[in-house]
Amino acid sequence: MADIWRGDAATQRDVNTWHGDAPHPHDAVAWLDGASPWQDDAGPAAGDTPEAVPQPQGGPMGAPLCLVRNEAGGRLVLSRRALEVLRGIGQPVVVVAIAGPYRTGKSFLMNRLAQRRTGFPLGHTVQPQTKGIWMWCLPHPYRPDTTLVLLDTEGLGDPYKGDSCNDAWIFTLALLLSSTLVFNSVGTIDQQALQHLGVVTALTERVQVGAEDDSDTAAANFVRFFPGFIWAMRDFVLELSLDGQSITADEYLEHALRLQPGSSRVVQEQNELRHCLRDFFPERKCFVLPRPAEAEAMTRLEELDEGQLRPGFLRQADAFCRHIWDKAPVKALPGRQAVTGSMLASLAEKYVAAIASSGVLCLESTVTALAAAENTAAVAAAVAEYQQGMERELKLPTASQEALGDVHQRCEHRALALFMERAFTHNIHQYQEQLMHELEAAKEEFCRRNEAASAERCRAVLRELWQDVEQRLDRGEYAVLGGSRRFQERLRELMEEYDRRPGKGVKAAAVLEEFLREREVLARALCAADQQLSECERERVASEAVAAAAVAAAKEAEEAAEARLEEQRRSFEKHKQDLEERMQREQQAMLEEQQRIIAHKQKEQEALLKEGFKEEAEKLKEQIKKLEKEKEGIVQGSWIQNPLHLFSTVIGLWGLWRAVVPVVLRLLRLV
Repeated sequence: MADIWRGDAATQRDVNTWHGDAPHPHDAVAWLDGASPWQDDAGPAAGDTPEAVPQPQGGPMGAPLCLVRNEAGGRLVLSRRALEVLRGIGQPVVVVAIAGPYRTGKSFLMNRLAQRRTGFPLGHTVQPQTKGIWMWCLPHPYRPDTTLVLLDTEGLGDPYKGDSCNDAWIFTLALLLSSTLVFNSVGTIDQQALQHLGVVTALTERVQVGAEDDSDTAAANFVRFFPGFIWAMRDFVLELSLDGQSITADEYLEHALRLQPGSSRVVQEQNELRHCLRDFFPERKCFVLPRPAEAEAMTRLEELDEGQLRPGFLRQADAFCRHIWDKAPVKALPGRQAVTGSMLASLAEKYVAAIASSGVLCLESTVTALAAAENTAAVAAAVAEYQQGMERELKLPTASQEALGDVHQRCEHRALALFMERAFTHNIHQYQEQLMHELEAAKEEFCRRNEAASAERCRAVLRELWQDVEQRLDRGEYAVLGGSRRFQERLRELMEEYDRRPGKGVKAAAVLEEFLREREVLARALCAADQQLSECERERVASEAVAAAAVAAAKEAEEAAEARLEEQRRSFEKHKQDLEERMQREQQAMLEEQQRIIAHKQKEQEALLKEGFKEEAEKLKEQIKKLEKEKEGIVQGSWIQNPLHLFSTVIGLWGLWRAVVPVVLRLLRLV
């Protein structure tokens, strides 16, 4: 980590001015009816350095920015500027949040994750520095096309604030927004350290998974939404050993979370917290970090070079950072739906709005609302991708309907792939049906434009070819004996030349028929004046060209209609295939997630039995049975068959229509 120290003291001073108690000059809060979670801070503050002003389109941020701010009365508001940064990030995000008691070095650890010397402010007094939740978005050091989002939170137990409820909401937001939660504390994992995590036991009062869930059901399902958990023990000076045997930091954490025997109220409260931590966070990790420097240097850590930090701290801090960079997962929602920066902004908005309105967060409702918004956006993005592709690749007029269909198929496949990549599985078939209709409507518009371009081209060719005939008519060359035959011969030459002309497109026969019908009166007049023709010959000669053109136009229309129907059949089949593959992947992801939860519960049940808590183990056994039953429902997959049946019905109707249309067209040709 030789390149970790970046930045300078001037930048740190600029950033520090943002983290104090004084309000930001542009942080005028706009509360509509007391329920709008907005902070109007779109413009940079006076004195901001270029590094301190975030890039609005999701580029690397020069310095952290406030995401959630505390206001008077404990209200939480969101920063518009921070949300704009997140909305500009279309990549998946790894979100690492840090929480813990105030003045325990959280910001210093987060700066090392950012590979910067300065950034999140480091206080040098007993007064806490970080207020609310601050955000720093950076390119992930290990994974391309991924953004690392660091969230530094206000310290728990700040005596200057005196509002434990606000502490709980800050912690809850950090937990729900992150994919990895770091709990930072000083010393050892003792009862005092555990008490700082008491906000965990109150989560069931503030957070529900489903709107109708009771607290027990909600707690059992939290694991689907909660992040991985890392406990960072700072200034650790003890030897890692137990009963004379060396242990790892992870084993130290697990030993500290063992339930304690006893039935007193104090013991039960302590065990409830341990049980919640074990139940909510199946993926747990612990790092023990000694003090980074000598006592007199602790007030100026951001000024110290690597060589001035203690080797033991550097080793552990390096292991901590590399573990985060290597192992911390992308933020995901149930079903392994990867979260982008834009989606993270939406989650933050919905969580803060729920806190302001009801004081209870319903996770499934939030995800459902996010899914609806993302699926609507996915449809719009897919349609835009299709239209841009068609505009780019389609050269009008096309030689045939099949040629247009080939371009349509390529563009539709790209649009469908984009939709499948962005869409949530929740009600995906409804949005895919909407996409199918919108793509079909867009294709029909391109077909209309193709036909119009073809007709315009064909009429231009016929006008050019007709000029010679018109000049001959003006000279009276056809108003003589035998003139009608010469006119018909010249007309056949014109039609042959017309057929040879390239680039006429899909309306060549229809426009020719229209052209000849417009001149049918002229042809009849010339035949009527030609005394060499009998009455029967006059009728035949006058109408044969139009009749032949009408047959060709009808055939052209029938072939075009059949080509469009074939395009629709391929389109429906592709949509059904992609939906089926998506649902099968979703089913596999759900099964893996369900099995992961079952395995966690089984491991916890075994631990409870080993620790002698048979009653708690029996309760967990009932949860496992319920989870196994849910798994059977996932395997049966009835939720997959319903949307697929819809597409099968559509394809069946298409097959009936495909059988009827050619018959109708042939009947029209006979009329």
